[in-house]
Amino acid sequence: MKSLKASQSVLSRADYQLEVLNNQSLAKKMFPDFAAKLTQAGLFPLKPTGIEIFQVNVGKMCNQTCKHCHVDAGPDRKEIMTRETMQQCLDVLSTHDIPIVDITGGAPEMNPNFRWFVEECNKLGKKIIVRCNLTIIVANPKYHDLPEFYRQHQVEVVSSLPFYNADRTDRQRGKGVFESSVQALKMLNQVGYGQEGSGLILNLVYNPAGAFLPATQASLEKQFKKALLDEFGIRFNQLYAITNMPVSRFLDFLLQSGNYEGYMEKLVNSFNPQAAAGVMCRNTLSVGWDGSLYDCDFNQMLELQVSAPTSTHIRQFNLNELNNRDIVLNQHCYGCTAGAGSSCGGNTA
Repeated sequence: MKSLKASQSVLSRADYQLEVLNNQSLAKKMFPDFAAKLTQAGLFPLKPTGIEIFQVNVGKMCNQTCKHCHVDAGPDRKEIMTRETMQQCLDVLSTHDIPIVDITGGAPEMNPNFRWFVEECNKLGKKIIVRCNLTIIVANPKYHDLPEFYRQHQVEVVSSLPFYNADRTDRQRGKGVFESSVQALKMLNQVGYGQEGSGLILNLVYNPAGAFLPATQASLEKQFKKALLDEFGIRFNQLYAITNMPVSRFLDFLLQSGNYEGYMEKLVNSFNPQAAAGVMCRNTLSVGWDGSLYDCDFNQMLELQVSAPTSTHIRQFNLNELNNRDIVLNQHCYGCTAGAGSSCGGNTA
């Protein structure tokens, strides 16, 4: 499976995705404006609460091409953050009290400067989160030591696992992914991840495999913990249930399958003001592979930069301006505010 970009799909263009979301192209039904929903909830304009999480997308290259991927990542994507841009991130982190660095991709480990960046963040005393797709650990011998590397640097590992069996996982992420993921989870467990009292945090991420919202996070966590322990002896800390955003490959799936309008209707009808108040863009800043700044990873993929006119790139970082910006909104934001809410850390309400 190729990325949308490699396939030259019109949906690889951010502007076209926004046309669809705003009912100027393929969609037939007009949905209420998200900003108007926030106004009714007394939350507009949506403002930051301060930057606690510095989320860095170090590239779109990945060893997988998953059907739901909002990044449109894959082996054919060559966008990679340079060491120079990473150093600009480190300069900001060394001079500002931002406690958490959340490293994502693609498969972030495929960036040639990934380990150096983790080591430098660790020297600064930051809490480090790495979003690992698990299969990268077993994909190539040069990655086999990643569990030990993560242990040495006290990295919190957050890993996607669509389900606790092969059928549903492989349908979403590719043949053989579940087997490789189980192998990687066992390797992480062996060095202490997910084990009680180790202090080594291993969290899993569940994304629905179709055009529906996730079940309750607590019930899914119980199911995953029982199934993975009983079947494979695998332990982990928490499960995050994340709603699929109507962006990139998942948007392509919704349109191709005729589920777009029904899915958007579910998101709109499930709007929750409490979830909206806790959205991740309020305490997170997203840094693109080229150093551009965004309110969140989803805005990054839609090329919706922060509304801070003189601080749109990491080299221009101005904390005061960023803390006082209005968060940029669009129709995909319904995905983060439906039901119990959705963020890179799971439910928001």
